[in-house]
Amino acid sequence: MGKYVDHNGTKIYYQERGEGEPLVLLMGFGADGNTWEKHVSVYEKHFRCIVIDNRGVGLSDQPEGPYTTALMAADTIAVMDDAGIDKAKVAGISMGGAIAQELCLNYPERVSALVLISTWPRFNNYAKTVYENLKKLRKTSDAGDFMELLQLWIFAAPHYEKHLEDLQAGQQSAAANEVPQTADGFDGQLDACIHHDSVDRLPQIKVPTLITIGLQDIFTPPAFSDILHQGIEGSQMIDFPNGGHVHHWEDLERFNTVTTNFLLEN
Repeated sequence: MGKYVDHNGTKIYYQERGEGEPLVLLMGFGADGNTWEKHVSVYEKHFRCIVIDNRGVGLSDQPEGPYTTALMAADTIAVMDDAGIDKAKVAGISMGGAIAQELCLNYPERVSALVLISTWPRFNNYAKTVYENLKKLRKTSDAGDFMELLQLWIFAAPHYEKHLEDLQAGQQSAAANEVPQTADGFDGQLDACIHHDSVDRLPQIKVPTLITIGLQDIFTPPAFSDILHQGIEGSQMIDFPNGGHVHHWEDLERFNTVTTNFLLEN
């Protein structure tokens, strides 16, 4: 069963799974907390997982923007407070990783360890243009066609050789979705991604940090993670040579193993 917490008039939905030390899970843009399922099924054996629908998606409110990663970090604190959690390990994928950075920077006493997955400290102009283009294309595209475009950005080429039917099923599911993310939610989340900038503050992150990257990621290229790794003293970085932006699905078993081991050790 999930719960809602009101953060300054915006309802944020979250679910709890498992028992143990708290682990907050933050998903990327356009996806709700249920998208963690293939990871939570492993994590919940060791941790009390707090799985959040970020503002702008899922069962959380989707207000008009602007959204920022700092605002969504404050949403996360509201969830932690509601759940009675003083300090947690935090894992974030893509936009969720940007939110996780802000969470650790703005509320350092609330975070004990970080896992940053396919994320970035600041976009270059190319990445900003990609995200602005996605906002435009979503307004004019068929939902299935737009999902196909997103898949081409986030999955690496090797995945297409064995999983083409699964990808096509994902497109059909998107086309059949009767309650898609609203335009306000989609644009608000992408704006938060575009304007996220933690570069100069990265040395302030003092908790154990694991960074995972897909070496074939064209959406948030490995160079972005290199900046994170250089800026966060003592951080570890693990690469997935055949993976793209969603290496956490493409090499699921290895990803679950390395992240679970890190979280148990830290």
